[in-house]
Amino acid sequence: MIKNPFKQALATYRQIVAATIVFSAAINILMFVSPLYMLQVYDRVLQSRSEVTLLMLTIIAVAMLALYGILEWLRSRVLVRAGLRFDRMISDGVFTRVVDTSIKNPQSKSKFALMDIDRLREFLTGSGLISLCDLPWLPVFLAVCFFFHPLIGWIATGGAIVIVIITIANEFMTKTQLSEATNVGQAAMHFSNSTLVNVEVIRALGMESSLRKRWVGLHRSMLEKQATASDRAGALQSFSKFVRMGLQTLILGAGAYLALQGQISPGSIIAASIMMGRALQPVDQVVAQWKQFIAARQAYDRLETMFVEVPEEEDKIDLPTPEGKLSVENLILFAPGTQTPLVRGVSFEAQPGEAVAVVGPSGAGKSSLVRALVGIWAPASGSVRLDGAELQHWETDKLGQHVGYLPQSVELFEGTISENIARFRDDATSEEIINAAKQANVHDLIQSMEKGYDTQIGPGGQQLSGGQRQRVGLARALFGNPALLVLDEPNANLDSEGEEALNKVILSLKARGKTILFVSHKISLIAVSDKALILRDGAMSGFGATQDLLQPKPAAQAPKVEEAKSADENKTAS
Repeated sequence: MIKNPFKQALATYRQIVAATIVFSAAINILMFVSPLYMLQVYDRVLQSRSEVTLLMLTIIAVAMLALYGILEWLRSRVLVRAGLRFDRMISDGVFTRVVDTSIKNPQSKSKFALMDIDRLREFLTGSGLISLCDLPWLPVFLAVCFFFHPLIGWIATGGAIVIVIITIANEFMTKTQLSEATNVGQAAMHFSNSTLVNVEVIRALGMESSLRKRWVGLHRSMLEKQATASDRAGALQSFSKFVRMGLQTLILGAGAYLALQGQISPGSIIAASIMMGRALQPVDQVVAQWKQFIAARQAYDRLETMFVEVPEEEDKIDLPTPEGKLSVENLILFAPGTQTPLVRGVSFEAQPGEAVAVVGPSGAGKSSLVRALVGIWAPASGSVRLDGAELQHWETDKLGQHVGYLPQSVELFEGTISENIARFRDDATSEEIINAAKQANVHDLIQSMEKGYDTQIGPGGQQLSGGQRQRVGLARALFGNPALLVLDEPNANLDSEGEEALNKVILSLKARGKTILFVSHKISLIAVSDKALILRDGAMSGFGATQDLLQPKPAAQAPKVEEAKSADENKTAS
C-alpha cells in the first residue's frame, strides 16, 4: 500500500502536539502563581505585616514564574522544530505533485501549494496553535472563579460565552470573503507572473496599459474582499476588547461589593480579576488569530486534496542503462484536459545510431509526439518503449538521466550557465559540464562571456539571445551522455554557423551510437537523418528512409518532405 506523506507528517506532528499539550498543562497550572501570590499578600502579609513571609512568598513566586518562562520557551522551541520536521516531510512530495499537476493541467494554480506549506507551518508553530492548546483550560479557570464566589464565576462565564459567540460570528462573517480573496489573489499573482515573462513584447506592442488594467482589476477585487472581511473582523475584535475591559471592571466592582458584604476577602478581588483575565486570554488570542487560522485551514484543505488526487509514485525497479532503441506502437495521445486526440495511431522504430526527422505542417502533432517520447504526456492508448520498457515503467528522474530533451521553446532557469547545463545536479563535475558544452559546440561561445560558465543568465535565461539559449539548451540535453536525444526545432533560432554546428553534432551523436529524433522543416537538417516520419493531422502519412523520401519524383507525386516543408514554412509551434 502506497503511503501518503502528508498523512504521515500529520501523524508525526500530532505526537509533538501531544507533548506540547503536556507543556501547556504545566504552563497553565503555573498561571495560578500570580493570583495566589496576590491573594496571600493581601490576606496574609498585609494582615500579619511579616516581611519574612513576604520575602519567602516573593522568592517562591519568582522561582515558579521563572519555571513558567522556561516552559514557554521550550514549548515554542518544540513547536518550531516540529514545524520544520513537518515541512521536510511534505515539501518534496508537494514539489513533485506541483510539477505533475502543472503538466496534466497547465491552467491549474497548483504552484501556490508551495506557499500553502509556509502558511500551514507558520500556524502550526505560532501563537495560533498555542492558543488552541490553552483553550481547554478555560473551564478550569472559570471553576476557580466560582470558587471565589458564584457571582464572580457567572460574570466570567458570561463574558467567555459572549467572546465565544463573537469567535463563531467571526467565522461565518469572514469565511466566504477570505476564501474569495485568496482565490482572486492567486489569480492576480498567476496573471502577473505569466505576463511579466514577456516584458519586451508588452513594451514594444504598447500593451502595458491594457495588461496593467487587468492586473489592477484583479488586485483591487482581492483588496475589496479582504477589506470587507477585515472590517467585519475588526468590528468583532473591537467589541471583544470592549467586553474584555468591561468584564474586568464588572469583576472588580462585584468583588468590591462582595468584600463590603464580608463574603470574600480584599485579596480575592485582585486574585479573581487576574484569574478571569487568564481564563479569557486564550479566547481573545483565538479571536485575534482567526484570520491566520482560516488561511491555515484553507492551506490544509488544498494540500490534503493535492495529496489525495495525486498519489505517491510507486517504487519502480531500476532498469538497466538503455542502448537507445525507441519503439512507438499505435500511439494515441490527448493534450491534458482535452477530448480530441492530437496524435492518432502512430507507430515506428528508431535504432541506436539512427537519426529520425519528424516533419509535417503546423498543427500536425509533432510537438505533441515529442512530449510523449520523453514521458511528459502519457499515452491514452498504445505505448512508447525505450529498449523494450514502457516509459511509465521508469522512475521519472532515472528516465531523465538517459534522455536528452530540447523543447521548441527553450526554457532555462535562473542560475549560472554551468548549473543549467548540469541540470542543477549537485554531483555534476566540471569535466562533464565542459564535455556537454563541447559536444554542442558552445564551449567557445561560453568562454567568450565575461564570467564564462559562471555567467548568471537571469530568470528564463533572459540574459542570453535566442540562439544562445538554444545552444545552451542543446548542451543541457547532451549532459550525462544520454542514449536518446529528442530535439524539437533545434535550429529555430540558429544562424547558418549554428546550423552547421548542429548538423555536426547530430552526425557525431550518430557515430557514437545515440538515437536521435528531431523535429524540423529545413531540408539541410533533415538531410542528415536516416529516417523521416511525416505527420499530418496527428496521423502518420509516411515513414521510411530519408533518402528515399527525398528522391525526385514526377510532379504528380511531389516529395512528401518538400510538401511538408512548404506547408510549415511559417511554423511557430504545434
